[in-house]
Amino acid sequence: MQIQPDSKAHPIYTLDLNFLGIEGAIASYLIPHNHGAVLVECGPGSTIPVLQAHLNSHGFNVSEISDVLLTHIHLDHAGASGWFAKQGARIHVHPVGAPHLLNPQKLLSSAGRIYGDKMELLWGDFLPVPESQVVIHQDQELIEIENLTFRPLETSGHASHHFAYILDGACFSGDIGGVRMTGTRHIRLPMPPPEFHLESWRHSLEILRQEEISHIIPTHFGIFTDPDWHLAALDKALDDIENWMEEIMPQELPSEEFKAEFLKLESQRAQADNIDPHFSNVYRTANPPEISLLGIQRYWRKFRQGE
Repeated sequence: MQIQPDSKAHPIYTLDLNFLGIEGAIASYLIPHNHGAVLVECGPGSTIPVLQAHLNSHGFNVSEISDVLLTHIHLDHAGASGWFAKQGARIHVHPVGAPHLLNPQKLLSSAGRIYGDKMELLWGDFLPVPESQVVIHQDQELIEIENLTFRPLETSGHASHHFAYILDGACFSGDIGGVRMTGTRHIRLPMPPPEFHLESWRHSLEILRQEEISHIIPTHFGIFTDPDWHLAALDKALDDIENWMEEIMPQELPSEEFKAEFLKLESQRAQADNIDPHFSNVYRTANPPEISLLGIQRYWRKFRQGE
């Protein structure tokens, strides 16, 4: 898909990374400039061949990608960043995320405890980024790349090292914009450990509401022209999960019952939004419920127990 938000804006192309052979789960966004192109997100190392093919189909070689802007450094968003740095790209990142690009061992060890022997299949290689090619930004600091100007917004709640980027009214919302499949009006929250924080997420939505957003562009997945609805739906999703936590968490259910209750909530929300069951596998691929359950448990223990 291509958009051009207004007559002065720059085209934005959605590149479907076909993660695990599933269409519409993880995107990278291509924005051409005067002497090459920028990517917002690069996806995991496991999808590099698909991304290369997309770049070629749009008339670009990998060496023409001058810059990669990461919303945050989770493996599904940033796993290929070291590989792109090896091809010559500068990698733009939040200051808290930068050390993990320079030395990804701690990040990989943490992910390995969750994904175990599926690490290679899911994510491929995560190569370190040389310090000379890491570009660290601060909140609201303009990023000038040829004829493009991006503005990062500090937006925690999913992760503490999270930026959303504004370009010509288009908001690349990473995961703070939730997970929403193309063609749907249904949003789910990716809530991984260790940094899911509900109150911070609400604050980030207030930051986004202060912007004049024409298009909201989550990494999972696509370009949407209804930012007001989207942000309101995120608010409702946060309300839904908070109400669910307050009902379920004090019960201290066994793990299987706990998971069943969460899947029941997700099913009820999907039915309320008239979501075709066809989308269930795509949502699960982009946002595995098991990971969110771990994030919810940690959030509850750290911030809610004993209140």
